[in-house]
Amino acid sequence: MSLSSLHSTTVIGVRRHDRVALGSDGQATLGNTVMKHKAQKVRQLYEGKVLAGFAGSTADAFTLFERFEDKLKQYGGNLTRASVELAKDWRTDRYLRRLEALLAVATVERLLLLSGSGDIIEPDDDIVAIGSGGPFALAAARAMILHAPDLTAKEIVTDSLSVAADICVYTNHSLTVLEIEPPSEKQ
Repeated sequence: MSLSSLHSTTVIGVRRHDRVALGSDGQATLGNTVMKHKAQKVRQLYEGKVLAGFAGSTADAFTLFERFEDKLKQYGGNLTRASVELAKDWRTDRYLRRLEALLAVATVERLLLLSGSGDIIEPDDDIVAIGSGGPFALAAARAMILHAPDLTAKEIVTDSLSVAADICVYTNHSLTVLEIEPPSEKQ
C-alpha cells in the first residue's frame, strides 16, 4: 500500500515544548459521499500516556488500535518497542497484511508513523501528518513553527487541521485534538 493512496481524513501530530498533541478531522466518507461528520480518529491509549490516530479504513483502524494497545501492554508502554512489534506483525501476518491504514502514534518523548509495509518513521521535525489532507496540515504546521515560535503543540495541531479543512475536500472542521503533557505537570 502506498502512503499516497489513503484518502478521506487528516491526522496530524506535533511534539513541542515537552508536550505532544495529535488531532484529526471528523469526516468519514464512502466513495464521494460524506457518511459522518464527527468520527473519532484519534484516541488515548495505555492509560492516557499514548496517543494514536489513523487514516484509512475504519474497520482496519479498530483492529490496529486493538493490536497496538495489546503491544503497549505487552511491552510496558514502550512506544518504540510496541511499534516495532506491531509493524512486524502487520507486515507478516496474513490477515493484518491486507489492512489499509496508517497509524500516527505519540508520547511526550516520541512521535512515529507506522505503515503496513513495515515502515516506522520518526520525523526529524517532530511533526507527523497522514491522510489526504496530511500534506496541507504538515505544510501549515511547519510554517507556524517557523514563524510563530510561541504556539503550543495543541494550537499548531488545531490550526493546521483548520487549514487542511479549507483545502482538502476529504477533511472537515469537526476537529478532535488530544494532548499529553509531561507527568510532572498533570494534576
